Amino acid sequence: MSNTQAPYTGQCLCGQVKISTQTLDHHVGACHCSTCRKWTGGIILSVNCGSEVQFEGEANIQCFDSSPWAERGFCKQCGTHLFYRLKANQQHIVSVALFDQLDTEALVLDHEIFVDQKPAYYAFANAT
Repeated sequence: MSNTQAPYTGQCLCGQVKISTQTLDHHVGACHCSTCRKWTGGIILSVNCGSEVQFEGEANIQCFDSSPWAERGFCKQCGTHLFYRLKANQQHIVSVALFDQLDTEALVLDHEIFVDQKPAYYAFANAT
């Protein structure tokens, strides 16, 4: 069963943090910045979920101020990367892989950021 309509739900690897949102932009973005690559071990593929994101198991979320304007959240138990959040408007950019039963055929990788920081050892085949 695939989920093409809200609510969109997901969880971290250990299940201690669950996420739910009514908003999920089906345009997937790839970030190549050095901070994301260090944080994830590679690029991060994520979707914009706006500011209306709910978490269950918030006691298991650790946030790290990665810049004056944003923070990154991860599960304290299993280390799953959960979100990049803009502090000013609470906009959540969430790892697309967190969402369960998401219709992946409805998703499109259509933008990349910090391409100038991308190392030469990988490249996407599709145009973004």
